[in-house]
Amino acid sequence: MDRRSKLFVRLMQDIHHLNPGYFSLVMATGIVSIAAYYLDFNKIAYGLFKINIVAYGALWVLTLGRIVFFPSALLKDFCSYELGPTFFTIPAGSCVLGSQVILLSKFIQGGVILWGISTISWMIIMYGFFYAMTIAASKPSLGEGLTGTWSIPVVATFGIAILSALLAVHLPAVRKILLFIALTAFLMGSMLYIFIITLMFYRFFFFPFSPIVLSPPYWINMGVEAIATLAGATLIINTVGWSFLEEIKPFLKGMTLTFWAISNWWFPLLLLLGVWRHIVHQVPILRYNIQYWSIVFPLGMYTACTFQLAQVIDIKLFVWISSSTIVIAFIAWMLVFIGLCYQLGWDYVYAPYFGIKNKEY
Repeated sequence: MDRRSKLFVRLMQDIHHLNPGYFSLVMATGIVSIAAYYLDFNKIAYGLFKINIVAYGALWVLTLGRIVFFPSALLKDFCSYELGPTFFTIPAGSCVLGSQVILLSKFIQGGVILWGISTISWMIIMYGFFYAMTIAASKPSLGEGLTGTWSIPVVATFGIAILSALLAVHLPAVRKILLFIALTAFLMGSMLYIFIITLMFYRFFFFPFSPIVLSPPYWINMGVEAIATLAGATLIINTVGWSFLEEIKPFLKGMTLTFWAISNWWFPLLLLLGVWRHIVHQVPILRYNIQYWSIVFPLGMYTACTFQLAQVIDIKLFVWISSSTIVIAFIAWMLVFIGLCYQLGWDYVYAPYFGIKNKEY
């Protein structure tokens, strides 16, 4: 088999086994870009924006390839308690990129298209997945079935709220409708959050945890409050155009600040658990894993939401906090992106050229 044939076989294998959660790359890259934009780090913001457009397009090509060539494998993942929730990274990633398009390029038509993609995919995945989970004949226990990825449906719902609110500013003809959708998505996300986080707390404190089980997606527990904060702040900032939002602004401020406070509560605990996992039990950390994007995303989202919250409640300390955390978020993004490039280089350049078996990560 020549080199080109080997590359094609490898590509088809990767499409067959494509992790549906790979759109978390788009989520993480997009929110770090938005956070950098808010803080006037424009070179970083626009550089990541360009990378995100390429990544989003490439992931859709691979996903569509999987739908066409390996539908049974995709359906199996969709009905899985472990991988099923990661399909929500598709609408979530589309929302983040849509927000980038509106904020960084002012290309409103592009934002509308991505809003349509995110909304339609959210509806299909939301009701398809929970329908499949409801009628499943065989179900795992709470300790076995519930993982950090179950927070992603909540993230995707809040993403719809943010993108709708951003679009409302630029589309006065349908402003009230978009703000209504944004508010509804915010409230819906808040209720889903209560359902999921209650089970997550129960899972954390009343079921055994092994270092392997405590995977990076549990960082989404912090990210979900952060995106809820950003959704609330975005709604508050864009209340002009609908008097009802003005009337409930105190309620929105209270909810938004509550979400931000809970996000801060998670951060020290997740750091301590990371030390327990990687230092005490020596689970390897210097090895690329798709799940590491689940750490980058909350860091970027916390930075963005803290900056926007500062605009709402006028506390300058929050601007200083976000100016500090953007450094951490960007370094984390760089490290994971370098790991991704190394893996791709190994799989598609180095290994085929020297006839080496592809290295697993």
